[in-house]
Amino acid sequence: MMDKTIKINLAGNLFQIDEGAYRILRNYLQEIDARFRNVQGGAETIEDIESRIAEIFQSQNSLAGVISKENVEAMISIIGKPEDFDFTGEEREAHHYSTQRKRMYRDPSDTIIGGVCAGIGAYLNIEPVWIRILFILFTFFFGIGFFVYVALWIALPSARSDAHKREMYADGYRSAGSGSRPTSSAASFNAPVYSNSNTGASGIGNAFNEVFRAIGKVCYIFVRIFLIIVGVSFVLTGFIAIVSFVMVFFFRYPGYFSTESYGVNLFYLPDFLNYIVNPAVAPWILILSFIVIIMPLLALIYWGVKMIFWFKAKDGVFGLIGLVIWVISVAALSMILFNEGISFAETAKTVSQDIVTRAPDNLYIVSDHKVSDLHYDKEISVADEDYNIYLIDNNKDLYIGARLAIENSGDNSLKIDVRKRSAGRSKPDAMKKAEGLLYNYKISGDTLYLDEYFTIPAGSKWALDNVGINLFIPEGTVVHFDNITENMFYQYNNDKYDSDYENLKEGDKYWVMTENGLRKESDRFEKIK
Repeated sequence: MMDKTIKINLAGNLFQIDEGAYRILRNYLQEIDARFRNVQGGAETIEDIESRIAEIFQSQNSLAGVISKENVEAMISIIGKPEDFDFTGEEREAHHYSTQRKRMYRDPSDTIIGGVCAGIGAYLNIEPVWIRILFILFTFFFGIGFFVYVALWIALPSARSDAHKREMYADGYRSAGSGSRPTSSAASFNAPVYSNSNTGASGIGNAFNEVFRAIGKVCYIFVRIFLIIVGVSFVLTGFIAIVSFVMVFFFRYPGYFSTESYGVNLFYLPDFLNYIVNPAVAPWILILSFIVIIMPLLALIYWGVKMIFWFKAKDGVFGLIGLVIWVISVAALSMILFNEGISFAETAKTVSQDIVTRAPDNLYIVSDHKVSDLHYDKEISVADEDYNIYLIDNNKDLYIGARLAIENSGDNSLKIDVRKRSAGRSKPDAMKKAEGLLYNYKISGDTLYLDEYFTIPAGSKWALDNVGINLFIPEGTVVHFDNITENMFYQYNNDKYDSDYENLKEGDKYWVMTENGLRKESDRFEKIK
């Protein structure tokens, strides 16, 4: 329930004031009246105080034009309590200014760039022109003056209210229309005029000030142009980054338009996320990642707009709320990723081996189960196609390309090593995952059948899994590949056999094991010749 409002007249101005605020104001004016009623010129002083009160109320933006209790208390803090007017003449003035605590502000009434020098001059009670000269001189010493000025411009508040100017000038405060100190406290309630105790700048100082103002205007123009350029770049960068992020991660552009192009293989994190983390946290990772990425870009756009149009806005609260949300999102995302990342803390591998005591002179390595038979939906290639992952959306199956390496056995036997590697929270956990990887091969006579891929058990998650087939064959054994197995061999050994493979592409599919490793068949005959 709202208090009833009362209409009052102050210095010829009508105001609406709520009942509680009216009682405080009435008591305040009664005390003022009691102190100045029997003092010479007291009536004029009371009128001055009422005029000043009316000015303050007019400057306050009270709700619905009604003066509240808070408005009255704010007015009293500006004018002072009645007991502050307990002195007369010079005694009252000395008491008033002796209790003022001098503080440093930027002076907006005497500004060339930011009002820093004028504020320092008021604080030190010297002409601002000498401060400006010092800043210019120190700017030539590695830019010290410039950086100090910018730091003070940011750190010092602007003296825009009467209270701030009283603190800035302290004993330099003057009442309107008078060059002397006020004879009563009430005089200070007129429109204030502030000045340093120095009676005026010298002629040389005035000339310097005019030069500095001209230079300041030119610098201001250059600064505005620079800020506009920076602001435009911020806006464009933020906008392009947001559009690109949304197009790639939500509309998957240009994936839908380029998946048939040769050599194009796009990777979308949302597609792969459910295969590597707990499905319950996957949506949270996406949401938090979106917040962590988008919010700084939105802030970049907003700062750019402010730089371009140079406007002031009461955005401190919104900025603080946004920063808190972003920090919380970063912390939550980090905790989730850390918890999921523990699953990759340790790695382990297992090795199983088959031995054929007498290897065939000609070994045929052919593919059994092929990737082309999977009818997969997405392919992810890592590290220059040395590691390939194939995804099927319907049943969330995941298949990974196997690797093939061939070395000299040093005897007459054929050894087939299948090496499996995986990651886990601990060594035993990683070992268990590695043992569970599913890979098939078989040997029949002189033919070795290899699957092109391996997979993980149902219900398991991808954990940096890897399967490699290492063949150890006797020297002199001729190896025959088909297209798939030769690709399995070359992808894993491309640095070692690059030149041989290029010649093999011309149609020679015969390789031979030498004491220096596997080489293409024609090399053997060249050496015999």
